[in-house]
Amino acid sequence: MKNPSEYSIALETGATTTALVYPGAGDGSGGRAALVLAHGAGAGQRSTFMVDFAAGLSDLGLDVVTFNFLYAEQRRKIPDRAPLLEACYRAVIATVRDRLESARRALFIGGKSMGGRIATQVAAAQASLPIAGLVLLGYPLHPPGKPTERRDKHLPSVSRPMLFVQGTRDAFGTPDELMPLLQTLVPAPTLHAVAQGDHSLKVSRRDGPAQAVIYDGVQRTIADWVRALAP
Repeated sequence: MKNPSEYSIALETGATTTALVYPGAGDGSGGRAALVLAHGAGAGQRSTFMVDFAAGLSDLGLDVVTFNFLYAEQRRKIPDRAPLLEACYRAVIATVRDRLESARRALFIGGKSMGGRIATQVAAAQASLPIAGLVLLGYPLHPPGKPTERRDKHLPSVSRPMLFVQGTRDAFGTPDELMPLLQTLVPAPTLHAVAQGDHSLKVSRRDGPAQAVIYDGVQRTIADWVRALAP
C-alpha cells in the first residue's frame, strides 16, 4: 500500500477538516473509480476499521478517500447535527472531484454506520450530484433495541445503486430487517450479509485470522461491485 496523501477541506463554516487519499494500486495513473468512505459516530478516519478498509480497497485498485467530520477533527465526542455533517460530506465530494481524475470518471460514496447514513442523506437530497453508487457498511436502520425508530424514509430518494454490507448480528438492523425495504427501492440494491457479523462486521473477538478473511472477502465484494458499475 502506498502512503495516503492529505487534503485540507474547507467547509462552509470557515473551518477546515482533513481527508486522506489512498491511491489505487496499479500503474500509477490512479484507480478507475474513487470511493469516499466516512467514519462512524464513535471513531474518526484513523480508526483501525477505517484504515484497514481504505488500505485494502486501495490495494484492490480503487482510489479511496476518508475524512473526518468536523467534530472528529476537533476531537469532540458528540457528532454534529445532520445539516453540518451533510455540509461537510458535500465539501469533501466537491474537493475530491476537483482533485482526483478517477472521481470525475466514477465517484462512489458511503461509509461505516453513521457515515453511510449521512452519505445516503446527501445523495437523496441532491439528485444532480454525480454519484455512481453508495457503499454502506453496517447501515444504522434503527437504534439498538428500538426497531420502530427507523432511519429509512429518505432511502427511496437516493435513486442510485447501493451496496449494503450488513452483519446478521447487527443490533442496528439485520439483513432480514433490511430486506423488505430494499425490495421496494429502485434501482434494486445489493445486499451482502456477513454471517454472525456484528455492527462492525466482526464475527469473533478471539479469532484474528478468521476476521481478516471476512474483511478481505467484504473488500473484494465492494471492489467487484464498484468495478461492475464504473465506466
